[in-house]
Amino acid sequence: MTEPFGAATGDGPMASPDAGRDAAVRTAFEGLLHIRRVMDVSGPARWERLQPVRAIALALEAAGIEPSAVDAEGERYATGYRVSAAEGATGVRVEWLGPPGSGAEYAANESLRRCAAVLRPLGWVALEYRGPRRHHYLEVEPAG
Repeated sequence: MTEPFGAATGDGPMASPDAGRDAAVRTAFEGLLHIRRVMDVSGPARWERLQPVRAIALALEAAGIEPSAVDAEGERYATGYRVSAAEGATGVRVEWLGPPGSGAEYAANESLRRCAAVLRPLGWVALEYRGPRRHHYLEVEPAG
């Protein structure tokens, strides 16, 4: 029995990099774009607005940006994006995380700019912020 497809948010195990996964990501992303064409919207469609974490994770994974990953104990073991619901807001937070000592914080600015460059043409507003201890992240929400 196959498991249902879910875009990598960076909070689960690393998806096996294989042709099957690549095809599933590509098919899901093309489906998302097809919904936009059918609904005649240029930005995020209703499903994306209702499921922004999943929609943004799908867009980033489809663009070939690597997600972070955690093991069964919740320890981060891979460097990449993490998509989560923003605290106290309707938007989404995108961070660049990695295991301790990985240097992820040094790559965060450039990597988050790559994420924003993927999301903005798809109709998402991606604003860069710096939180406590100079931790960089994006706040993302639908344009308009």
